[in-house]
Order: sequence, then C-alpha cells, then structure tokens
Amino acid sequence: MRYAYALTGAILLGGTAASLTLQNPATAQVAQNEPGAINAAAPRAGAPMSFADMVAKLQPAVVNISTTQKVTVQQQANPFAGTPFGELFGQFGGGGGGSGGAPVTREGQSLGSGFLISADGYVVTNNHVIAPAARGATVESITVTLQDRKEYKAKLIGRDPTSDLAVLKIESGTPLPFVRLGDSTKARVGDWVVAIGQPFGLGGTVTAGIVSAVHRATGNGPFDSFIQTDAAINQGNSGGPMFNMNGDVIGINSQIYSQSGGNIGIGFAIPASEAKPILDTLMKGQKVQRGYLGVGIQPVNDDIAAALGLPKNQGEIIGRVEPGGPGARAGLRAGDVVTQINGEAVTPDRTLSYLVANAAPGSTIRMNVIRDGKPTTLTATVATRPSEDQLASLTGAGDDDDAMPDDGAQATAPSSIGVTVQPLTPQIARQVGVDSTVQGVVVSAVDPSSDAGQKLKRGDVISSINSQPVRTAADVARIVAAAKSAGRPQVLLNITRQRTSGVFIPVKIR
Repeated sequence: MRYAYALTGAILLGGTAASLTLQNPATAQVAQNEPGAINAAAPRAGAPMSFADMVAKLQPAVVNISTTQKVTVQQQANPFAGTPFGELFGQFGGGGGGSGGAPVTREGQSLGSGFLISADGYVVTNNHVIAPAARGATVESITVTLQDRKEYKAKLIGRDPTSDLAVLKIESGTPLPFVRLGDSTKARVGDWVVAIGQPFGLGGTVTAGIVSAVHRATGNGPFDSFIQTDAAINQGNSGGPMFNMNGDVIGINSQIYSQSGGNIGIGFAIPASEAKPILDTLMKGQKVQRGYLGVGIQPVNDDIAAALGLPKNQGEIIGRVEPGGPGARAGLRAGDVVTQINGEAVTPDRTLSYLVANAAPGSTIRMNVIRDGKPTTLTATVATRPSEDQLASLTGAGDDDDAMPDDGAQATAPSSIGVTVQPLTPQIARQVGVDSTVQGVVVSAVDPSSDAGQKLKRGDVISSINSQPVRTAADVARIVAAAKSAGRPQVLLNITRQRTSGVFIPVKIR
C-alpha cells in the first residue's frame, strides 16, 4: 500500500457525524458547492455527458500543498582517510580527509493536495503530506498554492496521524473559494465520483470513475475503512477531495494500491462522514482521543474458523491481553473470539479495533464473546488509545533466531501435526528470547513435509492448543487426538516467538 503523494529533492525521492458548519458573518461568500449553485449544471444521473460545468465550480477550492524540509544525513566515512589519497577522494563526497562520516544537512520537498473548507482559509489535507518524509527530517515551512497560482504560507492547526488527517490555515485578507463536506454514508458502489488534485506536481488535474467499494479495509490501523475508487489517483493526489455528482466532498484521497507507484485503478479515500468529527476537533486545537482495549487481535480466517468450529469471517480472536489493561480487567482471555461490540457485529469491514476506537474513552462497551465454544458476555470500560509509537513499543518484535539449546531434556517423536516438542525450562526460555512468565512447550523440530513445517520454526513456544494449556508433549498428543476424533481438520496453536506473543496459527492434522 502506498500513500498517494509525491516527494522530490536531493534525498527524498518519492505525497459519528458532527457538523462542520463554518460561520463567516463578515462576508456573503458561500460554498462553491452550496445546494442550488451547481444543480443546473450537474450531469444527469446514469450517463453524464460532461463533468466540465461542475468541475469549473469546484476546482478553485482545491489547492497544491508543498513543504520544504531539512534532512540530516550521516555520510559514509572516507575509506581513504589517513592515506596519501585521503584529501583527493574526500573532495568527492567521502566526508573529507580525516573527518569522514560527519552528518550533513540537505534540503528536500514534498508535494500533495488539499482543499479549502471555509472562506477564511481553513485547509484539509493528509497528515503524511505535511509530515517529515524521512528519519532525521524536519518540516521548515508549508506552502499552499491556489488555482490562480497565489501562494500562502500555511500554519499547521492540528494533525492526527492515526486517521492521516491534518488541518492548515492560510491568511488571504479576502474571502476564499471553499467546498463543504458531504454525507459519505450515502455513497453506493457504482456511483460516479470525480477526484481533483495535483498528481506529480502537475497542477490541477481532474479524473473520474466510480465507487468500487465502501468500508474497504487496507490493514492500516483502527480507522481502516475507506471508499475505494477506480478514478485515477497518483502520487501528489493525497489530501485532495473526492466529489459525488452533487458536488459534495464524500472522501479525502489518501492511498493507492500499486506495485510500481503509478495508478492501476485502485485508490482509497477517507470517508468524509468519518473525517468530519476529527477535523472539527483539530480545528478547535484539541487532540483526538479514541477508545482502547489493550488486546492483540487476529481475524478469524478460514483456517482459524475450521480449527475452532466457528463460522468464518465472524469475529476476531484475542491473541494477547495487556496485563492490567481494560481488556484484562473485563476478563478477556487469549483465545476468546469477540463477535459483537454493543450489538454491532465484528466483521472484516467493521473490525474490533475500529469499533473500539470509535468508543469514547471512559465509556462502557458490551462484548459478545465465544470462549471454548460457548457464548458469554463481558463488559469493559475503554481507556484512551496510546500513540502509535507507544503501541509499537508495547508489541515489539525481535529478529528470527533458530538457536535452540539442548539442556538435556528428551524431545518426543514428531506428533500428528508434525512438530517435536519438549518442556519449556527457564534456560530454554532465556535462549529463545521469551519472557520468563511464558509457559508451554518449545518446538525442537518440525517436519518440513507437514503443514506445521510451513508455519512453525524451531524455538517457537506453544502455550495452548484449541484454548487448552499445554505443558508436555503428552498434552499436545491428547488435545490433537481429541480434535481429530471430533472431525476437526485443524487445531489452533497459541504461539510465542521471542518478544512477539499471542499469535494464533492454525495447523492441519495429518
């Protein structure tokens, strides 16, 4: 997945519906897409003859956004330092005679799009358009350029990396053209849409297509619900608006799916109805807060559903519960499958992370859970979601390591799932890099011809199988045999691999 924005420069090579009614009593300026302003010129439904009249009204509110950035780069040391050739080769980028490797600062730029949402100069764009584009980079200035090529230095009012939204403010002294955010919940697959932006820094560019999908998940966090379109979206379109045939902004173009970086007809926009409350909060100078449960989750895919005997694509399985967190206090356990939050089904389109993030911190949620094949109900008080950096530190992962010591324990013969295991001792736990509190059996060998051979590795720790704790090879054999007798084609293993815990892996029974 790629962000749809462009980067240029020496180093940067690559862009709960609350109303956003904005009052400006000092001017008679109205929205470019005010009801009635373009209805007469709007293309008729079904097969539009032209978008030209509509675009002429909307395009003045779409802007180009560029940043200037300072990037600190660590140079490679001069390999000829201290030799007769040191000074000569130091002149050509080796860092200088004897002082090679000193950091240098270079300039870079980023390019993207945005649009005005008020006559007094508030601008919406993506956070990644105005964020530092590389490690060691700092944003020196942000410039907004209008269609008439007038440039304004912009002030950053607020940003929200989780939803990838940002609000800027420019001062012009005169009313500016702007557009309103519409109701994206009414968008249907097959509706015509128009995208306007600044791809590759070329200036105002208009593309058209249809809504390809709604509620599209791309695997990018708790606000992972996009409008998908086949309208051409490229690098530099990030932050630009997606309009419906009434001229309403129903999406903010954000990402593209591409292996080359160019358009292949799969673009994604943040739905306007989900952006509204976030933008409203940012415009007030406040920080966006989201609900947090303190659990690690996995979707219930076909293999996991088969191992647990559950319907597929329903619910998500709890892989890890943060000690002392809201989920732990509510009684959630690893292996629980959460199927509903406050009566709303947990599905691939409405994930557990999405539903919890949309709950207000401090509020109470009711969770429908399947535990050991039986339904139960739990109640949790959600906390405030930490920043993305804090979350990453809580779930840090280590490098792969095949080291597995031999402490004298006798490993069993391969089981009917193709793994050989032995009890997890404190010495083995230290060697394979798992916490001393982890319990289970450690994989000492896998049969490469088995399904487990494609999914497990030497040093993995199995804590449970089908939600039943395992401490010995006999436990493994007993639980797998029971699943096989019950007609289950697979079993579900709860795996800890170094610092990554609570991962569920379905394995076929031989």
